[in-house]
Amino acid sequence: MKPVLRALVLGGALLFTTPALLAANLPQGMQQITSVEGITEYRLPNGLRVLLMPDNTKPTVTVNMTYLVGSRQENYGETGMAHLLEHLMFKGTPAHRNITEEFNRRGMRMNGTTTTDRTNYYELFQADDDNLKWALDMEADRMVHSYIAQKDLDTEMTVVRNEYERGENSPGSVLMKRMQSVAYDWHHYGNATIGNRSDIEHVKIGNLQAFYRTYYQPDNAVLLVAGQFDTGKVLQWIHHAFGVIPKPQRSLPQFWTTEPTQDGERSFTVRRSGDIQIVMIGYKVPAGLHADRDGISFARSILTTAPYGRLHKQLVETGKLVQVFSSSMGYVEPGLAIIGAIVKKGESPEAARDALLAGIEEFKNNPPTAEEMARIKRDTANSYEKMLNNHESLGISLSEYIAMGDWRYLFKDRDDTDQITAEQVSAAAKRYLVRDNRTVGMFIPEDKPQRADIPTAPTMAEVMKDFQPKAGTLSGEAFDPAPANIDRRTQLSTIGHLQVALLPKKNRGETVNVSLSLHWGDEQSLRNKSTVASLASALLATGTSKYDRAQLADEMSKLKMSGGLFSFQTTRQHLPAALALVAHVLREASFPENEFRQLRERSLVGLEASRKEPGAIIGREMAQHFNVYPKDDFRAPKTLDEAIADLRAVTLDEIRAYHREFYGASKGELSIVGDMDTEAVKAAIATAFAGWNSPAPYTRMVNRRADPPAERRVFNMPDKENAVYASALTLALRENDDDYPALRMANYLFGGSGMNSRLMERIRQKDGLSYGGGSSLSAGEIDPVGSFSINASAAPQNMARLEQAIREELIKALKDGFTAEELAKAKSGMLQQRVQGRTSDTALADGWNSNLYLQRQWAWSQAMDDKLRALTLEQVNSAFRRYIDPARMSVYIALDEAKAKAAALGTVPSSDAGSHVK
Repeated sequence: MKPVLRALVLGGALLFTTPALLAANLPQGMQQITSVEGITEYRLPNGLRVLLMPDNTKPTVTVNMTYLVGSRQENYGETGMAHLLEHLMFKGTPAHRNITEEFNRRGMRMNGTTTTDRTNYYELFQADDDNLKWALDMEADRMVHSYIAQKDLDTEMTVVRNEYERGENSPGSVLMKRMQSVAYDWHHYGNATIGNRSDIEHVKIGNLQAFYRTYYQPDNAVLLVAGQFDTGKVLQWIHHAFGVIPKPQRSLPQFWTTEPTQDGERSFTVRRSGDIQIVMIGYKVPAGLHADRDGISFARSILTTAPYGRLHKQLVETGKLVQVFSSSMGYVEPGLAIIGAIVKKGESPEAARDALLAGIEEFKNNPPTAEEMARIKRDTANSYEKMLNNHESLGISLSEYIAMGDWRYLFKDRDDTDQITAEQVSAAAKRYLVRDNRTVGMFIPEDKPQRADIPTAPTMAEVMKDFQPKAGTLSGEAFDPAPANIDRRTQLSTIGHLQVALLPKKNRGETVNVSLSLHWGDEQSLRNKSTVASLASALLATGTSKYDRAQLADEMSKLKMSGGLFSFQTTRQHLPAALALVAHVLREASFPENEFRQLRERSLVGLEASRKEPGAIIGREMAQHFNVYPKDDFRAPKTLDEAIADLRAVTLDEIRAYHREFYGASKGELSIVGDMDTEAVKAAIATAFAGWNSPAPYTRMVNRRADPPAERRVFNMPDKENAVYASALTLALRENDDDYPALRMANYLFGGSGMNSRLMERIRQKDGLSYGGGSSLSAGEIDPVGSFSINASAAPQNMARLEQAIREELIKALKDGFTAEELAKAKSGMLQQRVQGRTSDTALADGWNSNLYLQRQWAWSQAMDDKLRALTLEQVNSAFRRYIDPARMSVYIALDEAKAKAAALGTVPSSDAGSHVK
């Protein structure tokens, strides 16, 4: 079918190139295949598929490369190899020797992800021809010329193993891995993507290289470019970069293993150190192309989605469970539908399992109501709309559909959602949510098993044969994120007692973002109020004088609101009503008793679950060490036992009294960025917040800085596979101080810029000790209260080496300083990241609130850019030496001491003793 021709011209600029107009001028050999809602597919002779989505509404570009290979293609002894290869793809090529350094210099946000069915790599960056051409050249180069070298495997293996160890500290992650392995007998969906530890540790470089040569080829890849770019130029660049890669001569491996029909209920139990109980029930379901998969997805949502899910109402609101949840895995081939629950410590997980199963069985006998179906359809449609209106979030979502065989299926899947009936949902539930098709409990012999034969899904050609794409509606302006333009375009005013900033701009999908800040009380009136204030805020959206929690969620969904009450996105059409709804909730929150009880139980379970978590323990201890406030002060941190005691003691009457005595709009900031009628919005603000004043006058609390003597503390964490390191010191520092830009740049160089920082180059790239870490710097906006901190994780056996490496890198940076080359790259990266930050409407709205409170405009941000750009190497090195003193830094380590001592005694190799991976 000939694609619909669409072009939009604003101010003389062609924002969305008409695909058909380019077809006649395509590079030699390139074909235009199809176009759906602004996305056009092209194909190169070597088999590479290319998707282009021009979108000038944001001055950013996303490049996403999807390879049709994941963990299900791994063989015996190679589990985790697809993910390990993903890591090695960042190690460079002969032409691009330091990819991560180049990412940093260009201010690019990047990453890679691996699932059971695909691997993807993406870069998000400021729209710029040089950046985009470099990204395309780099992706083409690493497709076939990546090193995949033994020296890189030696260090990266231990990094991936530490990622595995971090997952082993998570009860949910461990439980999910066991679910996969128990549910599947033969299919590779039974293997977690992170892989088996011994496979990660012992995989041969030859196996990785063979895997790379087989699957990382143009005929097994799909390239997506979305954002602000010239289509004609990009097609030429793609042809130049990828067209020279020959079409592979090999044939891709064929897989024929089909999981047999499950013939009985299965069970497993994981017993490990921890403080949280989880019940998880998994049912085998067809592949994603089978119509029944949508029916099961609807069933999961109707059962578990808070606040209106049936299991939520039956079991959470009545206090039997803390939380219910659902998820799924596997779409290319038959996968799992999962329903689970969080159970309070001390209560019976067996009773929770039985309650979940009873609720699922009851659902099969009581089909979805019209209201339930309409709600899920509406929420799903809103999610699709929001995703398609933002090219920055499209890449990973589209990768899943690419893995299933055709990217257009995303649009058909969206369109089919509205056609699903309650009868289809009920039939699918009765077909698959049966006893002998689930994995939860013990094996029970049965003469008449309730088996579920998993049908074969139709082919993609069969599913897509009648698909008719909708006409796309693309609109928006090319917005300049320069601070001067932001200030020039923004309307500042005072409405009632609120300082208001309105920045109207034409957005794709007519989206608009709102940020609201309210201030009340003072140091005296807020004493002993931190817990009650937190609970009051968390309970606002659970009920009002007009709506219960489910009704309020429905109202927000109808108004296309996403986010919270104080920061949310909606559309131009719904903005006035959304402001009125937010004001109604803030003014007339009812604080239902059952919602208060649920929240307290969830919070208590969360606190108890953190009791033996290394990161949580260190965070609490550091907060106590650096605390300068008395215990009754609103800002004072609490010990775990104090937090639990306060939570148990607080009453609903106290929460309602807090709302009555403090809430109001006597002092605040409201910023709105996006598609709007400013006069209508001003009127809506005036109406919504008129006459609503706080009985508690606001006085800013002056922040004070603690400077305690340095200490070093180690916490023993038995049976924890991952250890945590943190260190910090406080600084007398404000954002307006002369030294702040230089110190900010020094922190960026040392550990604040990600993998290319000094710190990560040492502990991850060189030594292979840690999956993640870095440094951070904070400074007071008004008061001179700042801090510098370092954090990282490692296997307990490697913690001594990690601590030593951190100390050495810090001393080296202070002694020798940074180099001119490092500074030049850091300036480029940081300044581009700052520009990218201003392309987010949410960031603009939040930034205006901060500026209004501090009585400044975005010109302050431009001045900071100028200061960063003008920094000299001497200024950066001098500031770092003046403020950062290793002798003043307090150090905190949480680890399994037995594992660490075994390594020290030589019981296991110290470099990779007992590590894990993800």
